[in-house]
Order: sequence, then structure tokens, then C-alpha cells
Amino acid sequence: MKLATYSVGGSESIGAVVANDTIVVDLAAADRALAQSENRESHPFFTDMLTLLEAGAEGRSAAQQAAADAEKRLNGKPDGETSFAVSDVKLRAPVPNPHKLFCLAGNYQDHIEEGGTAKMQIQDKETPRVFMKPPTSTVIGPGDQILIPPIARSVDWEGELAVVIGREAKGVQAEDALDYVAGYTVMNDVSERTLEIKKRTDSRPRDEWFDWLNGKWLDTFAPQGPWIVTSDEITDPHTLDISTYVNGDRKQHNNTGQMLYPVDKIIEYISAIITLEPGDLISTGTISGVGNTTGTYMQPGDKVEIEISGIGRLVNTVAASEK
Repeated sequence: MKLATYSVGGSESIGAVVANDTIVVDLAAADRALAQSENRESHPFFTDMLTLLEAGAEGRSAAQQAAADAEKRLNGKPDGETSFAVSDVKLRAPVPNPHKLFCLAGNYQDHIEEGGTAKMQIQDKETPRVFMKPPTSTVIGPGDQILIPPIARSVDWEGELAVVIGREAKGVQAEDALDYVAGYTVMNDVSERTLEIKKRTDSRPRDEWFDWLNGKWLDTFAPQGPWIVTSDEITDPHTLDISTYVNGDRKQHNNTGQMLYPVDKIIEYISAIITLEPGDLISTGTISGVGNTTGTYMQPGDKVEIEISGIGRLVNTVAASEK
């Protein structure tokens, strides 16, 4: 099942994408229709994606039933009231308001070693490097603009698989970790490589590390979408191809099977430190082919597309920001 957040006529809703990704079904409306035919109350959790994810397996099961019932009634055509052509709606970030957004650095050997200046070391396989992005200002959706502010000079792309948490998780063991996943989406971990806000007399290693970290935090630097594919459809997240295109030119291509830390180990590591909540996102790191290797960065007017097999394609454009 594909779950989406979308807006039409100024109203934001959650839906299921059906009919070979051409139609989005309003889940609240579909559930009301199904509830009437089953002589029951409609479910209260189809208000927004975070509320649906917090409803756990019950919510996803109800969504699947409502979507299947609505698709049978469609006869291949949206009605414009409870179902819409995907091309006629504005897709939003699937989880527009996650509580937390985690990212991994250096989770693929080819990315660690690209450019020829570094070799993978034993420590790269011992401890994942996890950082966070501020979700309220970085998360944007399909079709939204990645904004380059005046302080940015070297804005890079990073196509990544993102995990959507579906249950509260604390101290989870790797063998159980995938049971806590609601689904998967696509993310671009946009990065400013040479951030410099103020001149300094000298740069110590920790200063350079914070420059790198702060370069991850700029507004609009976490595009996500186009939807969530639920974990029942992706039982193994380590078999997926990732490709990134800039203006139609493929820059990145690899498979998630090359992760140094697979999804279950990532969840085990993070949940030992902090409680994961439904709707939290974990972007699992990028592959080789980033622009920094060749000194080629995103420019205003560029079109960036990230495609992951079994999920879909996330498309964003790039624009300059005044501040």
C-alpha cells in the first residue's frame, strides 16, 4: 500500500495511491463509506499521517481495507470528490511533521571512498554515524523548491532510502527491529559542503565538524516523498536500486544491499539511545556520485530526481533564496 499526504482545493488530506499510481483515494472519505456499509462508526485516525501512524497496525489495516473497497468502486476513474487523479493534486511530504528526523553519514563504502581521498577504516563498520535534521524547517515534499540561501555556495544532492517508524521503539534488538517499521520513502539529504558564515582565525577539527553538521540543517534540505510504501510490500529494504538524476543526467546509482549498517542495526543503535516514535524518519545514508566529488553542485533552475525501485520518484527543483 502507498500512503500519501496531499492537498486539493486548499485542504490537506491523507490518501492511498492506487490504480498503478494514477489515483489517490481519500482515506477518511473511503472509510466513512465503508463504515456505512458495515453499519459501524468510522475510524478517527484518518485526519493526518502522524495520527494514522500512531494508530499502528490497526490504522494501516483499516487504511488497506478502505482503499481496497474504494478502488473496487472506482471503475478506473476518480470521482473528483473522494478520489482524484494524482496529477490533479499537490503531493506533500508523506510525513509533513515528524517528531524526529535522523540521518546517517558514511553508510556506503563507495561513498566513503569516492574521490580517492579516503579509504574505509575498521571504525566505519563499528559504529554508525547518526545525526539529526530539524524537521519543522527542513522537510519539504515533491515538487517543492530546494532553496539556496546567500550563505550557501556548494549545495549537494544525496539520494537515500528513508525508514518510517510505525511503533514506539526503545532498546529494540536487531532481530525484532523491522517489526517497528511502518514503511519506506525517498529522501534527499541535501548538504551544503563548504558552509562559512563567519571568518575564523583557524579551523580546528571540531570546528570543521560543526561546519559540516550545520551544512545539513538549512531550510528545505530534507525533501521527501512521493509517498510511503508500507513494509508489507517491502519485506527486505536491502534489495532496492537507488538513482539520482540532475537535469536528466544520472549522477548516483547503487543498491541498498551495499549498506554498511542495515536498517535493523540502525534501529537497534538509535533506539538504545533515544525512543523512536511513530512517524519518526531515518534516512539511511547516500551512495557514491555526490556532486562534491567533481565540484559540481546544484544551481537555481536545476531539476533533481531521486528514484528508488519499489517506491517511486521524488522530484524537486532548485531556486535561490533571498535570505
